[in-house]
Amino acid sequence: MNKEAAVVVMSGGQDSTTCLLWALKKYKKVEAVTFNYGQRHVKEIECAKAICEKLGVPQTILDMQELNQLAPNALTRSEIAVETDKPEEGPPNTFVEGRNLLFLTYAAIYAKTHGINDVITGVSQSDFSGYPDCRDVFIKSLNVTLNLAMDFQFNLITPMMWIDKEEEWEMADKLGGFDLVRNETLTCYNGIMGDGCGNCPACKLRKRGLDRYLARRNKD
Repeated sequence: MNKEAAVVVMSGGQDSTTCLLWALKKYKKVEAVTFNYGQRHVKEIECAKAICEKLGVPQTILDMQELNQLAPNALTRSEIAVETDKPEEGPPNTFVEGRNLLFLTYAAIYAKTHGINDVITGVSQSDFSGYPDCRDVFIKSLNVTLNLAMDFQFNLITPMMWIDKEEEWEMADKLGGFDLVRNETLTCYNGIMGDGCGNCPACKLRKRGLDRYLARRNKD
């Protein structure tokens, strides 16, 4: 088993960029896989590419635009407005059906063909947005399935699973990437880099964690 290399699923957002920084401290060799799934903000891919280049991480961009056709939602269709509040039942309309299932499967295929066991993703159940494919039980289940499907010992690693956004900002800071994550990532559902639009659910979650972390850091 290769414990010196890892593949990071890299979207260009806060979570995946912090995971990339984390991986660079843990492994001798790190590669990134980014997906073009027809997302309405192609700037995500541009951000991911720029960050990988800045950090010296080899990046592979895979085309999965069929997902846009199969699963219309607010992140792939400009005519669907992003919901500002979480619905009472079911996931928000920013949920892309099957996204993490497909992303992690393709990332695992890439990892195996490159002799890499560890696949890292930034999903989290702590600041839960209602996405079923961000749950720990899903990741554990998929890990078993991938091992059986390809007869290979994968390790799906989720550094963010049990920490909230405040703790995630602290992690980025300790890894020396606070400014990079704050200014050069794209988390906003409306496609605005850095601190974003401030109104969409992703921006509100990110800002709440940032404000709490900065208040604690300034106090210390």
